Amino acid sequence: MPTGLTRDAGWEIGVSKTLPLPAAVVWDFIASPEGVALWLGAAKGGLPTEKGAPYETADGVRGEVRGYRPGDRVRLTYGATTVQVAVSPAGPQKAVLRFHQERLASPEERERRRAHWQDVMRRVTEALGR
Repeated sequence: MPTGLTRDAGWEIGVSKTLPLPAAVVWDFIASPEGVALWLGAAKGGLPTEKGAPYETADGVRGEVRGYRPGDRVRLTYGATTVQVAVSPAGPQKAVLRFHQERLASPEERERRRAHWQDVMRRVTEALGR
């Protein structure tokens, strides 16, 4: 099976980075309106935290929250795909930030989304001053 192709979720891509900050600091930023705007786009009325709640971005992307665990992860639909953003501790003053997207249509879309998530990670890292 080619890299990035799964049996159940089609094509997928994940980007992660260990940051020199406590997990709570990274989560607070990622879950804030400023952070959400960087990885999802500005969510009209903010990103809901209730499972099943719909959202819409200023760019017109619509989806539904599939799961939200404060301090840990958010999972939501993004068009025909599913996006998950997770933060996990990697030591007392370190955290791993992960962006994962699945149900992509093709290897070409996977590569486009890889570039997108790498850029998002760069912008988040800059915003966090790291």
